Amino acid sequence: MVNSASIKDKVLVLFRSKKVLTLTQLALHLQCSQRTVHRQLKQWQAINSYNKNGRYYVLSDIPKFNGTGIWRWRDIFFSKYGNLTQTLIALVRNSKAGLNAAEMTELLGLSPRSFLSSFREHPDLKRQKHQGCFVYFSSDHTIYEQQKNQRLGMIRSAKLPSDIEAIAILVETVKQPDLNIEKLCTQLKAQNYNITPEVVRNLFAYHGLSIKKTPRLP
Repeated sequence: MVNSASIKDKVLVLFRSKKVLTLTQLALHLQCSQRTVHRQLKQWQAINSYNKNGRYYVLSDIPKFNGTGIWRWRDIFFSKYGNLTQTLIALVRNSKAGLNAAEMTELLGLSPRSFLSSFREHPDLKRQKHQGCFVYFSSDHTIYEQQKNQRLGMIRSAKLPSDIEAIAILVETVKQPDLNIEKLCTQLKAQNYNITPEVVRNLFAYHGLSIKKTPRLP
């Protein structure tokens, strides 16, 4: 019979060392089945990643979640809300003005374009088109009204580039898609365009586009 207390002691040591592990890694280290490991992880309320097909696990006391409830370990993401669906719904509900695809990318750390289609008619979300791009709001009527009004206010007050500057930004982005926003502005400055990162962010948010961000260290 498997001694669950002994397994827990070994798992704690392993997680303190590695931080994030897969079922396969745990089963090999503990020399027991993945089913046994999975059962124990469930009892300990371990959290699995919302990317990488949910293969990675972390014990609940290890992550240091940021203000939006996300924790990143290298290129693996975890959420205090649960899986990807639960996380997206929570992020939308907690947002001030709903979220478009570009804003989701910034919060989630990955592009939602591959899975957003499955949320078109989700009962917890309301999707509407604003300024040419889809924005997802909470389906709760009170929250929705607040978010919608905030979104409309953002659109009216956002400082956007001139048409010529917008074309320069988009051309440079197409030519060098790996540039993050700060380097993009530096490149544009060399072409005599005095464009700030805020203006570029506004342009991309306005059209629901994504832009390369400054890489973060693990």
